[in-house]
Amino acid sequence: QVQLVESGGGLAQPGGSLRLSCAASGNIFDFKSMGWYRQAPGKERESVAIITAGGNQNYADSVKGRFTISRDNANTVSLQMSSLKPEDTATYYCNVQKRFVYWGQGTQVTVSS
Repeated sequence: QVQLVESGGGLAQPGGSLRLSCAASGNIFDFKSMGWYRQAPGKERESVAIITAGGNQNYADSVKGRFTISRDNANTVSLQMSSLKPEDTATYYCNVQKRFVYWGQGTQVTVSS
């Protein structure tokens, strides 16, 4: 069983930065991908940044050049968010895909002046 716990959300001003972290408990050595999704009120959940087991990184067009995903260690994935915009406001979810898909509980990111 895999459990994911996100941290690092909060309030940031436009142009500011935040760093999200996701710690996974359980065995994820055979993961297919790890990453971050987000869901804004009234919108569907969307992929933000994904890192595959082979090390490939994929970003949503809306965050390219501003967000960076990284694996800090075998069980932690982080998302460095810079040049934040109000439209980045959403609940951010950590995701790990193995044979099954696992989700964290979500962490709120609000970008507002």
